[in-house]
Amino acid sequence: MHPGVLPSPKGLYDPSNEHDACGVGFVAHIKGEKSHNIIQQGLTILQRLHHRGAVGADPLSGDGAGLLMQISDGFFRNVVDFDLPEVGAYGVGMLFLPQDDAEREAIQKVVESVITEEGQQVLGWRTVPVDNSGLGETVYPTEPCIRQVFVGGASGAQGIDQKELERKLFIIHKRITVTVKGMAGAAYFYINSMSTRTIVYKGMLLAGQVGEYYPDLNDERMVSALALVHQRFSTNTFPTWDLAHPFRMIAHNGEINTNQGNVNWMAARQHSMASDILGDDLKKIWPLIPEGQSDSACFDNALELLVAGGYSMTHAMMMLIPEAWGSNELMDSKRRDFYEYHAALMEPWDGPAAVAFTDGRQIGATLDRNGLRPARYLITDDDLVVLASEMGVLEIPEDKIVKKWRLQPGKMFLIDMEEGRIIDDQELKDKLASDKPYAQWLEENQIHVSKLADRKEENTIPEALTGDALLNAQQAFGYTQEDMKFILAPMIKKGEEDLGSMGADNPQAVLSDRSRHLSNYFKQNFAQVTNPPIDPIREEIVMSLISLVGPKPNLLGINEAGSQKRLEVAQPVLSNRDLDKIRHITDVVGDDFRTKTLDITYDVSLGAEGMEAVIQTLCEDAEAAVEGHYNILVLSDRNMSKERLTVPALLATSAVHHHLIRKGLRTETGLVVETAAAIENHHFATLAGYGAEAVNPWLVFDTLETNLSTLAPELDIETAKYNYIKAVGKGLKKVMSKMGICTYQSYCGAQIFDAVGLKETFIDKYFTGTSTKIEGVGLAEISTEAKQLHDRAYGEQDIYQHHLDVGGDYAYRVRGEAHAWTPETIAKLQHAARGNDAKSYKEFTKIINEQNKALLNFRGLMDFKWADTPVPLDEVESAKDIVKRFATG
Repeated sequence: MHPGVLPSPKGLYDPSNEHDACGVGFVAHIKGEKSHNIIQQGLTILQRLHHRGAVGADPLSGDGAGLLMQISDGFFRNVVDFDLPEVGAYGVGMLFLPQDDAEREAIQKVVESVITEEGQQVLGWRTVPVDNSGLGETVYPTEPCIRQVFVGGASGAQGIDQKELERKLFIIHKRITVTVKGMAGAAYFYINSMSTRTIVYKGMLLAGQVGEYYPDLNDERMVSALALVHQRFSTNTFPTWDLAHPFRMIAHNGEINTNQGNVNWMAARQHSMASDILGDDLKKIWPLIPEGQSDSACFDNALELLVAGGYSMTHAMMMLIPEAWGSNELMDSKRRDFYEYHAALMEPWDGPAAVAFTDGRQIGATLDRNGLRPARYLITDDDLVVLASEMGVLEIPEDKIVKKWRLQPGKMFLIDMEEGRIIDDQELKDKLASDKPYAQWLEENQIHVSKLADRKEENTIPEALTGDALLNAQQAFGYTQEDMKFILAPMIKKGEEDLGSMGADNPQAVLSDRSRHLSNYFKQNFAQVTNPPIDPIREEIVMSLISLVGPKPNLLGINEAGSQKRLEVAQPVLSNRDLDKIRHITDVVGDDFRTKTLDITYDVSLGAEGMEAVIQTLCEDAEAAVEGHYNILVLSDRNMSKERLTVPALLATSAVHHHLIRKGLRTETGLVVETAAAIENHHFATLAGYGAEAVNPWLVFDTLETNLSTLAPELDIETAKYNYIKAVGKGLKKVMSKMGICTYQSYCGAQIFDAVGLKETFIDKYFTGTSTKIEGVGLAEISTEAKQLHDRAYGEQDIYQHHLDVGGDYAYRVRGEAHAWTPETIAKLQHAARGNDAKSYKEFTKIINEQNKALLNFRGLMDFKWADTPVPLDEVESAKDIVKRFATG
């Protein structure tokens, strides 16, 4: 695989790790006056953002740069050898194609056939002239052939509706992309732009190379009223020609940290999405977001769909990157209602972001709710607007500048060149918030679980387990004495989890001899580019735990607006009473919501080996329930008993979630999990990450009901439950913030985890899209561990028959989990250090080496590749010389 063509996952590399930290900017004329000078100024901005891009070991190799501009009609009429219809009646596609003649011709035939099948005309092709003399040695082999295809409307030169042609070009380029996938040369194919208004010149270039590589951009006849530019810095990834910015509508500086979940949710809408505007054409665009695209490219695809589906560009951007509205008491009520209404339609694409966007008529920019990316702008007295990651990108005399300012968190800045004016954030959002009666729609359709009256038939809430029944359930779900002392007790006493020191010297779940909670095989990622983690306490105003349970409205159902009921919870941890309300919600609100409980336990006689078939049946039952118009599914392990073994709740949740995504049904139902397997924050985080919109930790509440006098005798039961729910909420905010995510809605289904020690086949089937760097166990081992816990709980010959396992995860315990630091190792090291005792140190190292053989950590799986004959010591470089080559950068 050549550099510049995105490789397949291999070893520790995965193209899904694609992130950006870049320079973005634009220059535009407020009145829409086109000139060649605008393009030159755009190229100058690009050159001065050079420091925000990356350069490889080859100094002529960069991560990508480009320029988006308006189509220059006069220029193209002079350089093509065929007739063009009037402005707006034709579009230009800018295509990367393979250099191989046969592969290129085959793909071009696909392009032409799709255009014709969609009832439009192929007016002609133009090969884009390029000067590749400045390309680096690593870039040149991957250079595509760049050609432009000119597409005329169905009616020839007369009577073309530009908006309709623009939508048709969207359908065409989506169809082409889907059709070309899998063809020879497809890895070199990409449609940079296909529009009646805009065109993109980009490549795997350095900032200063864009103007040199594309002679078109230096032709005086090439004019535009806007130039949107981008210099890319790709982290942890290989740069490629197609992933250079700008994309078809946006240029982005930052990371979409919820990207995997956003892509999943968009795919899940396939079955339920319909559009009066796109009609049957909507069926032709799937998959909407092709595999292997960066977070920015995925976002661009989503924005394209919303705009093609009838939303204004600014409306769509407010849906994708909403302001922080949940806790902002200063926000105007109309604007809050706008955001709250749209929260059910679209989960935020969350993460640090400065996004510049344009459709060729308007150009603007917005910041994420935290404002974690810089964007400053200035306005001149001759109607020029310059926005960039920093000022100084153009040399403009101070006496010509009438305003300098910066984008603020969650705010938007827009230039409407057709109206010839700047529309500020206040005016823009006030108008959109006032366009529809969002407050009325919320009043009529929004149902808050907390405000639902308590049901009279409270005998439907199961009574708390006591005595041996409680102990057996706790053991079957892996409760330990440590969980009670270090997890539950502090949470109910203080309303937050206890503090602990960093680091862990116990084995990873896959190496442990004990049955471990499935969530322990998953490690959450953290935001690792240039943004600091959010402080969920001091920046609480941007954090939100609001969750919407149930079906998502039709994303493109603009004419159906305000017609669908929505069920909201202020935070995702449900009390037993709240779950009972949801389970019987039809009794209260009618058939708008129908709940079905799916049992995730099964007959113990089927054993561990029976779990796979049970999961398959569970997924099929979920599918049938959704098709039977049940729009809230409760996955429950309440029936676990001596005769009933349980599928781990996390496995059941993710399996159902992904099955429904694959069937295009996920957005037609909500997923609630009623489980005894959720105790600490990480358990809730993993359930949320794999699709749970709400979780009822019933065994925790049963434990509090029965054991409160032991855990916290000074508290009443309602206070203890309230404090526990509050503690989980604070913990979720802390966990989300480490990934730069602010809202539970974004976190839900985002699967921000790496699997450690799970087989790739197991992950692909049940946790699709999750990265697993180190393989290990699969369903057979996971089901066996679940069976072992069950047998411990209900067996007759167990040392813990009358009390919980000690645990030993958080501190060394006799008969507990293994630790590298034991009383013996600590004592030996202290003796060696304090007494300069070589004998004690040798004893210490011997114990540690034996531990490695016992597989307490992954390095225990490795050994040195010993040489047949030792290297003479006098041939080995001294440590003093070796360290001179160390670098701390």
